Amino acid sequence: MGMTIAQKILKAHLVDGEMAVGQEIGLRIDQTLTQDATGTMAYLQFEAMGVDQVKTERSVAYIDHNTLQSGFENADDHKYIGSVAKKHGIYYSKAGNGICHQVHLERFGAPGKTLIGSDSHTPTGGGIGMLAFGAGGLDVAVAMGGGAYYIPMPKMVKVYLNGKLRPWVSAKDIILDVLRQMTVKGGVGKIIEYVGDGVKTLSVPERATITNMGAELGATTSVFPSDEETRRFLEAQGRGDVWVPLSSDPDAEYDEEYTVDLSMLEPQAAKPHMPDNVQKVTEIGPIKVNQCCIGSCTNSSYYDMMKVAAILKGKTVHPDVSLTISPGSKQVFDMLAKNGALSDIISAGARILECACGPCIGMGQSPESGGVSLRTFNRNFEGRSGTQDAQIYLVSPEVAAASALTGVLTDPRTLGEMPAIEMPEHFDVNDNLIVKPAEDPSAVEVVRGPNIKPFPLGQTLEASYTGKIVLKTDDNITTDHILPAGAKLLPYRSNVPYYSSYCFINVDPEFPQRCKAQGGGIIVGGANYGQGSSREHAALVPLYLGVKAVLCKSFARIHKANLVNSGILPLTFADPADYDAVGLADEITLPHVREEIESGAQVTVQCGGRTFKADCEVSDRQRGALLAGGTLNFAKQQNA
Repeated sequence: MGMTIAQKILKAHLVDGEMAVGQEIGLRIDQTLTQDATGTMAYLQFEAMGVDQVKTERSVAYIDHNTLQSGFENADDHKYIGSVAKKHGIYYSKAGNGICHQVHLERFGAPGKTLIGSDSHTPTGGGIGMLAFGAGGLDVAVAMGGGAYYIPMPKMVKVYLNGKLRPWVSAKDIILDVLRQMTVKGGVGKIIEYVGDGVKTLSVPERATITNMGAELGATTSVFPSDEETRRFLEAQGRGDVWVPLSSDPDAEYDEEYTVDLSMLEPQAAKPHMPDNVQKVTEIGPIKVNQCCIGSCTNSSYYDMMKVAAILKGKTVHPDVSLTISPGSKQVFDMLAKNGALSDIISAGARILECACGPCIGMGQSPESGGVSLRTFNRNFEGRSGTQDAQIYLVSPEVAAASALTGVLTDPRTLGEMPAIEMPEHFDVNDNLIVKPAEDPSAVEVVRGPNIKPFPLGQTLEASYTGKIVLKTDDNITTDHILPAGAKLLPYRSNVPYYSSYCFINVDPEFPQRCKAQGGGIIVGGANYGQGSSREHAALVPLYLGVKAVLCKSFARIHKANLVNSGILPLTFADPADYDAVGLADEITLPHVREEIESGAQVTVQCGGRTFKADCEVSDRQRGALLAGGTLNFAKQQNA
């Protein structure tokens, strides 16, 4: 039987387990990346492992999230990451060099390689035929130390791209259509592979936009073939030597299939407050717009920025609109400056931001109260922008630029003939903001600022547990709900005790204090609990607050793995109807929890005068971690 692209890469990197759907497999990892919002914790964990030099082919630490330096905390974190990278064999991409996923695509990614990153949008690398996964920081630390990366063997999903996009319709519209079809839960436990005659019509940046937002499907990852278009992109980056052809076999079998007819697509938008709340721009209508933000790891490439510059050239941004532009990398920014496109953007009245995540992570440019903001980003969760009542729409760069000129949501097809944008034969390559590791690691001192606190460790699982339900949530709770991002709080990612006071505050402002007063308890959740960012703080902070278990209908993949790594039990209702029978502040008991986890049995739950069962669907390796109180504790036991 033939194999898919993903199955070929998985087979070539398999070091543990069998490739049977749902079974845990261990993979050799070629490359890793971190960013500064998750990197401090990942490197603290790496240091705790006692490994001197990274074992991967290439590991890169990026500074792109916490670049707004309104206090010492972010600058101190950058100093720590830079010094620990230099000492342990890790390349360091300084603030200003660009967004990790854009830069990694340009300068380090390679077809057929495996990549994990402590950022949920690491699957961007699938745009050049990598198998790239978002992961928690501890998983990245383990991979840097030479350990395997473990995931449940995913199902294979084929998305057939048929035909060719019409003018003014873009890659963003493709992935929004896939989200409309599959929903934010539809990709859980699956790898999305794009095939068909439409693939060859898409450039690498367009493919990367699609794989980037595969994270919003809940997918394990997404991948495109490595073909002549891939080779052209890599050669233009001066890295043609890393290219290898990669495609699925004609007789490869898939578990699910979807089709997108590119020639029938129209400009689309994801309406507040979920990326799968998708509708055609023409159906939404000309709503008044207050802000347009163009950039993020989804749509900040040279190709995207050149389209925006062409739309804005000779025109003026509407007086009621604030337009921001965030180039994805220094390479993009520099090339725009050299060819005059940056002048066209500035002259039109756009506000130019640095090459960083910026508004996408709530790092500045929060909309006005109740404002409508069109963003070329990947997430529009409530409050993520920094303004709780803002209405965030996800759109293509074409829609955002057109709407910035008119002041209302605008179908760009009304602008007339679409500008012809060609990919460059050669990108300007200047890696002077990438610091290489030290030749003499012993001469490097790791610098730790006062904001960097130790990370919490779990405790050995006791025979039984009794506590209270400290929170009950609805479906689709995101990691932004669990721990808000933004300029006020992100600087404290290295300080779990401080950050704990903000856990779930936008869901229940009393949660942190209640948790501390009661010494922790159990969180009850709905379906798809923990979707969104890979931030392991969404597990570490509840661990610090004493949360023993999360009992929900279903989990998002990365968050479930992070809970296990932290020693928090990830339990699911055996009968989802039991969700309705439990309530906030109910006493809840797991009378035989250690014995049941150890044996792999269902977990007995007593709550509200009833007894019911919960599943704890984990591998034997994860079972050992839960019994030990987390993966680091388990590793220490194994090595004792």
